[in-house]
Amino acid sequence: MKARVQWLDGRAFVAESGSGHAVVMDGAPEAGGRNIGVRPMEMLLMGMGGCTAFDIVMILERMREKVTGMDIALEAERASEDPKVFTHVKLIYKLRGYGLKRANVERAVNLSAEKYCSASIMIGKSATIEHVVEIAEEGEAASA
Repeated sequence: MKARVQWLDGRAFVAESGSGHAVVMDGAPEAGGRNIGVRPMEMLLMGMGGCTAFDIVMILERMREKVTGMDIALEAERASEDPKVFTHVKLIYKLRGYGLKRANVERAVNLSAEKYCSASIMIGKSATIEHVVEIAEEGEAASA
């Protein structure tokens, strides 16, 4: 896996993945940025969400669960001193589908967290990770 990061100006950078996709990263104005892109630590948090989402959808499909939608809200706390690593991350999984079995959804979340999601496992070296699962029948509100 490869990536490239090129400095634009100020605190703005363009990151390009080895697969040819690009994203702009920038800092807050108080740090010399112009706020034209995501912060690098936000990108790390989003990557964690994408990683676990990918796993869970694939695992549930293999379990023949009828998933129709998933949304993951991530909330992170960081250390107050440098390096300002994540110290706590809460993931709130909101899944929709037809007759989703809670045990299967929770198993998929646990498999992702403990075995498959590289990002979660790396971040878990510095942070406690909390998982909340909410399931809704397609067309209804989610229940925890």
